[in-house]
Amino acid sequence: MPILNPWVNDAFSMASLTDAINIIPNNYGKIGAMNLMPIKGVATRAIEVEEKNGILNLITSKPLGSPGAQNKTGKRVSRLFKVPHLPLDDTLLPAEYDGIRAFGTENELTPYVSIMNDKLTSMKNKHAITLEHLRMGALKGVILDGDGDVLYNLYTEFGIDQKTVAFALGNSATKVRTKCLAVSRHIEKNLMGETKNGVHVLCSEGFFDALIEHPNVKAAYENHGEASDRLGGDPREGFKFGGLVFEEYNASAPDAEGNTRKFIADNEAHAYPTGTMDTFSTYVAPADFVETANTIGLPFYAKQEPRKFNRGIDLHTQSNPLPLCKRPGILVKLTVA
Repeated sequence: MPILNPWVNDAFSMASLTDAINIIPNNYGKIGAMNLMPIKGVATRAIEVEEKNGILNLITSKPLGSPGAQNKTGKRVSRLFKVPHLPLDDTLLPAEYDGIRAFGTENELTPYVSIMNDKLTSMKNKHAITLEHLRMGALKGVILDGDGDVLYNLYTEFGIDQKTVAFALGNSATKVRTKCLAVSRHIEKNLMGETKNGVHVLCSEGFFDALIEHPNVKAAYENHGEASDRLGGDPREGFKFGGLVFEEYNASAPDAEGNTRKFIADNEAHAYPTGTMDTFSTYVAPADFVETANTIGLPFYAKQEPRKFNRGIDLHTQSNPLPLCKRPGILVKLTVA
């Protein structure tokens, strides 16, 4: 009968375990599913974002033969962002597979592989929900760590003020469509040479409910809901009004202390343009292993090593992601009040 020895089996190498955890599908990730912030692997632990403000101005006419006005060019500003390091460890003890045989076989590696895959799946899901939390922070302009501390305030980093539009949904006389136009106009003014094909709004439950119950919106939503029901869809997904697409997103996750952290605060929503070229990205740096130094980063890594006296196996996973919005001026916070 084979002896359990994952150290001489290529299936348990760093490369193989890393491939395995990257293949496991995500259970979380609306923003990831939209491919709004595509993964870009980098070989460094920090990201440099260079900004060059293009200056557009009108040219004053002059008599023929006159010297031309001096052309003005924008200033270059470089900003450095360190990539967060997110390690997560687990332990596989002999008691978890001791005496266990896979059905119909005597191969001792089979239950070990099954238990290892279960652990990798659980750890991958925690990395995935953490990445989604970071991406939502990038969409809000304030990227928070898992404990609620601020990793980056993009408004501070880029020296701009956060744009907030109060929708005043508690007032029946509010012209909600006009509020929507204010959001679109602000985004268009701050595209800075970017493109867009629409504006999407991720909403908390409170904001979405207040929006669809407003007298100036209710009839439009009821018609949308009836159409969605006929097609077998959820009317909370993709409700378009005033040129904006509103979608309820009530994601939350517990932190290490068990405190529930909502991705979107109560009675708030966040708008951003869709169809941009390079405004949103998720940069991933390489793991801090000897063999991965100066290589292009992957979304997730996994590695194992034996415990002292071979009394178990320590399993290490890590991700090193930094989602960024490089034009935070195009982000708009919406409030119920």
